[in-house]
Amino acid sequence: MNVMSHPMPAGLDVSRETLDRLNRFVALVEKWTPAINLIAKSTLPDIWHRHVLDSAQLFPLAPREPGLWMDLGSGAGFPGIVLAAIAAERSPETRFILVESDLRKATFLRTAIRDLNLKAEVLAERIEALHPMRADVVSARALAPLDVLCGLAAPHLSAESVCLFPKGAAHAGEIAQARKTWKMDLEVHPSMTDSEAVILKLKALAHV
Repeated sequence: MNVMSHPMPAGLDVSRETLDRLNRFVALVEKWTPAINLIAKSTLPDIWHRHVLDSAQLFPLAPREPGLWMDLGSGAGFPGIVLAAIAAERSPETRFILVESDLRKATFLRTAIRDLNLKAEVLAERIEALHPMRADVVSARALAPLDVLCGLAAPHLSAESVCLFPKGAAHAGEIAQARKTWKMDLEVHPSMTDSEAVILKLKALAHV
């Protein structure tokens, strides 16, 4: 495959080696999507901006060299596979756990991990059924409202853990709703891919 078959989107600052991994991942998504509907077919032409860059922008917000990164509801691998591909070079000791209960999507994720030689594993289980992971970072993209995400993430956090949750234009309402039942230290970071979207960085998550 031509390493530079896709131009690097503005804002995606990765090495040639990482871009090669991401190119190969995009090719896998394009190959599998017609069969198992990984992403909306309408977004395929804009996959680099809508999905790859949207996922990659989480990486700089994480702590340096986290030991365990847990991605909930990994689906097509956005953000989990993209982040693991970046970490392969920048944070090679970081281990990823991708949680995806849909068996067909879990099979896709395992294929991507093997083909890209990533330090990651897939748990094809419901998030609620997992034993506590004590993850350094928990991420989730387009999975559930913030109050629900807090409940899913909380069992897997330690005192120093960070949650990274991309959210769309309705984020203010989600934050207000979540604060009714959860205490948190919250940072709101602008999204590089959507002027109305943000990335929520949560620390010290606890029940009210």
